[in-house]
Amino acid sequence: MSLLLAASLLLKALAIPLLARVAWVDFSTQKITNRDVLLLLCLGLGSLQLLSVQAGSWWDMGLSAIAALTLFIVLFPLWAMRKVGAGDVKLMAVTPFLIGGSNLAVFSLLLLGFAGVIVILVRNPFLLPAGLFRQYVQHLDRKGVVPFGVPISAAAICTIAFQIYVSLMVATSSGILQQLN
Repeated sequence: MSLLLAASLLLKALAIPLLARVAWVDFSTQKITNRDVLLLLCLGLGSLQLLSVQAGSWWDMGLSAIAALTLFIVLFPLWAMRKVGAGDVKLMAVTPFLIGGSNLAVFSLLLLGFAGVIVILVRNPFLLPAGLFRQYVQHLDRKGVVPFGVPISAAAICTIAFQIYVSLMVATSSGILQQLN
């Protein structure tokens, strides 16, 4: 495994606890701080930069930038209509830099699944075991607020974990094959 790939994977791994923190804070306070979004942006850009230098191609970074700009443009009017929070819009715009343009399909499918679970739990709090948790979710439902940062973060964490797993499997399998030859 090259040093650039290892550094890129380290930056991606550092994003996982930050995404978990974003999910928890959004769930408990319905806020996503600009500091967290900027840290995620820096980690994502750094990781993409290292991968682009290693590959000798800027395609993935360009695709991520186009996806980020598209998401921001599409979600901004929803923020203006008060349908989505500003933190959710910024987090969604930063996510393509974290996961890379080539993994947007995986992220989208995971996001769809996690968002569906969140909506089902908010709309049907009787599915939850704890009474206090049930009351909290009912409060969220009455306010009309869904912490969308939770499914965004969960989908990004799963996508990053998948990327790290695949990268390590490819690196170790190619190393084993080279040793056998």
